[in-house]
Order: sequence, then structure tokens, then C-alpha cells
Amino acid sequence: MTLHIVKLCVGAQRVEDLASWQQQQMRQARRLGLPPRPVCGTRAWPKQARAVLDGGSLYWVIKGVVAVRQLILDISPVTDEHGSRCGLYLDPELVLTDPAPKRAFQGWRYLKPEDAPKDMKEADGGSDLPEDLRRALIALGAW
Repeated sequence: MTLHIVKLCVGAQRVEDLASWQQQQMRQARRLGLPPRPVCGTRAWPKQARAVLDGGSLYWVIKGVVAVRQLILDISPVTDEHGSRCGLYLDPELVLTDPAPKRAFQGWRYLKPEDAPKDMKEADGGSDLPEDLRRALIALGAW
């Protein structure tokens, strides 16, 4: 059974902030001769890694809303400014999701497929709205 992971995107105000940070991360990897994949370092290793690697995604919470996801390609060690940790290696494609409010928490949590927000579809509307407007609609309870 596939499992997803949900994690706070600390410091990001918008999806564009995450995209910019990951682009910088991939440029740095290229300079070091490493594969240019975004990676999210985290202290805790998933005990159910096999289920996560079976099509699981990392769902990012940005300012209290699950807004975007990325497919998890690999789970292996990463060394960053925080030392050696668990690395969630991600597909560079950012997939917008239907907005889903999520309270703050520490670390990350598993997310069952049936509880995961659906991908935002162009035909459903909203994907062409500026992120600030989408957030305002969520805050008003209109979405």
C-alpha cells in the first residue's frame, strides 16, 4: 500500500518560494557533479520507506495549507548544513493540489492516499488564480 508524507515547508510564503529554493539546490548539485534532484533533509527516517517509495509523494504545507506535492523518488542519506540526515529525493515537478488546511506540527507525518488532497486540475479552475487569491478564498471559507 502506498503511503505519502506531509511536511511543513518552513520559511516559504508561497509555492514559488519552494520552487526557487529547489532550483538553487539543483544548481548547487550540478556544480558539485551530483544528480540535480531536489532533496528534503529530515531527522527521522520513515519506518515504512518501502510503502513511501511505492508511488508516494511529499505533500508540502505552506502557510497552513497543503498546496503542492512532489513524487518521492528515493530515500537515502544526505549531508547538509544540519549534518547527516534522512534525504527524501524528489521529482523536480511541483504538482499543485486542491488546497487543504493543515495545522502546524513538527517533523513529518504519514498521509494515507484516501486522505491526500487531489491534484488541482486546470479544468476545475483555480490553477490559474494567483496563490495569494487562492489563500484568501481558503481563509474566507469559500474554497
